[in-house]
This record gives sequence, C-alpha cells and structure tokens, in this order.
Amino acid sequence: MEKNERVVEWSVVPSAIGPLLLAATPAGLVTVAFHAGPAVRDEVLGRLRARLGAEPAEAPGSALLAGPERQLAAYFAGELREFTLGLDWSLSAGFHREVLRELASGVPYGTVVGYGDLAARTGRPDAAQAVGAAMGANPLPVVVPCHRVVESGGGLGGFGGGLETKRRLLALEGILPQPLF
Repeated sequence: MEKNERVVEWSVVPSAIGPLLLAATPAGLVTVAFHAGPAVRDEVLGRLRARLGAEPAEAPGSALLAGPERQLAAYFAGELREFTLGLDWSLSAGFHREVLRELASGVPYGTVVGYGDLAARTGRPDAAQAVGAAMGANPLPVVVPCHRVVESGGGLGGFGGGLETKRRLLALEGILPQPLF
C-alpha cells in the first residue's frame, strides 16, 4: 500500500431488514447500505472508490468491521439500544454533517423527531427541507438513525431504504406496532 492510500474494508451482513453492506476505514464505519444485492454492492463500492480514492477490499470480520458487525447484530436482536462505534464522517459535509451528528447524539432509541424540530436543534428552524435532504444523503443509516425522523403531522416521511424498512426499524424500537404478516 502506498503511504497516502486509504484503507476501506467492506462486507455484506444479514439483518432483520435484509442484507446490509458495511464499509469501514481506520477512522470508523463509513457507510451502511440497504438491500445489498449485487447491483447495490457495485454502486456503493464504486461511490466509495470515487469519493474516498481507495479500492474497497472485501474483509468480513476484519478488525475494522468486527465491531460494526457485532453491534448491528445486537441491535437487530433487540439487545443494543445505543451504538458506540467510531464513525468516519468523510461522506458528509457542511449542514448535512451537522444534522447527522445532532441526530446521532440527540435522538435516542425508541424516540422520533420531526424534520422541523431537528432543523431547529441545529439553529436553522426554517431548514426542514434541508434536513430531509440530509436524511436522504445519510451514508450511515441505522447507526445514524434517520428512520427516527418523521413528519410533524405524524406521517413517516421518506426513507432511502424504503418505507417498509423504515416501518420495520420503528417497530423494532417499539415506536410502531410489529407488522401482522
């Protein structure tokens, strides 16, 4: 490896909401991607290659991925309510990063927040739509819990992993009832 080359390791892990692609750098978990079949995997790895200037290496269970893999398994088993992972924020910047950090630290398991309320928490009460854009661009869903952001009128809002995935995550946390089927 050249001196300035970044290390990015990835794996696909099973979860209660389908396969997740996890990628990490020495700084921490850098991305989580839903529905990690071959097409999604290729798209995410291409984006990591372009944005981080590194060739991602498949490395399930590696030192970089062991913690994220273990904590996500515990979360989906209902045994973990707060992630304690190092996070690599390289894929977000500016207001998006500010919103995502507030979300990660200020909206605990089993609670929800409105887009406008989250905007107000960052000092920009009129930026609800920008908060929605930040949620849509969240490179670390589940761990940075964008599924906990809902419309002020009680609607679910959007979700990059699909609304059924959002419903299942909110049900896991006891916010919504478990699906009947």
